Amino acid sequence: MNRNFFRRCVGLMAMLGKRRAVSALTPLMTMAAAIVLLAIACNHTVRAQTARTIRIIVPSTAGGGADTLARLLADQISRAQGQTLVVENRPGASNTIGTEVASRAAPDGNTLLITTPEFVINAHLRKLSYDPLSSFEPICYLVRSPQLIVVNSASPYRTLTDLLNSARAKPGELTLASAGPASSPHIAFETLKRAAGVNINYIPYQGSTPAVNALLGEHLTSVMASYPNVAELVQTGKLRAIATASSARIDPMPDVPTVAESGFKDFEADIWFGVVAPAKTPNETIAQLTGWFVAAIEVPEIKTKLAAQGLFPVGTCGAAFGAFTRKQYDDYGRAIREANIKAQ
Repeated sequence: MNRNFFRRCVGLMAMLGKRRAVSALTPLMTMAAAIVLLAIACNHTVRAQTARTIRIIVPSTAGGGADTLARLLADQISRAQGQTLVVENRPGASNTIGTEVASRAAPDGNTLLITTPEFVINAHLRKLSYDPLSSFEPICYLVRSPQLIVVNSASPYRTLTDLLNSARAKPGELTLASAGPASSPHIAFETLKRAAGVNINYIPYQGSTPAVNALLGEHLTSVMASYPNVAELVQTGKLRAIATASSARIDPMPDVPTVAESGFKDFEADIWFGVVAPAKTPNETIAQLTGWFVAAIEVPEIKTKLAAQGLFPVGTCGAAFGAFTRKQYDDYGRAIREANIKAQ
């Protein structure tokens, strides 16, 4: 129980005591009414914050970055706070099935949702029963996973500038692949292509792994994929990273320049992971959940486990995370319209 809980209950008891003095009810009726009202008001606060199992909905399949993140944090919070958190995978329809389930849940703090860029991308591509900006309360931007542009180690391209200059000299001959279409890396590539004024063919794959395998077989010029999907191949020399789509160089690969350093100011296209709750979840509940998640991602053991999966803590919460989500919504919407990207 927290201080707000006690203040609320004590205040209600005082109010009821004053009313009792002027009430026409019998003392027994007054006492019964007081007990009922006090139980409803006080128990609501406890139940909303601590009494029930909290489910974290992951709108994608088990084993991916969102699932790994959710399970690590659920376990840490359960152990640290004595609160049961469980992960529920609800994949399908580009993450919209699980997101819709979360949007319809009671706003009591007992249902949360892990979000990724698809959370805002889908709103520009599909008719949805929810609004990513108004149907949820932001809790925290938890971690990011950098995206890398990679080429085969046998490729003549050693920098992003090399690749783009070749594309200008041979329009339509080079290729870039990613998981897609209409995915975060696809949209990031289309944004870069337009900014650079080049004609590179985009090749969508059903996941990063088949795209990377095609690059290893020298069937593609380049691939944009998240750090976990290519890190080992880069470190073992099978692939070469020529740029990161992050706003700054990443610690595990400090020699890999950013896209922005190659002349594209403010270019950033990390894969981000956040957590939200249904709209109208009480502020005190959001505050408590925020504290739990921030504490969890700061635990050294958790940081190490996240880093091993290519996930790096951010911890931007509340209104700042809401503003970030709004900007992502606007930026992706503009990129989708300019590139005329359609859902498939």
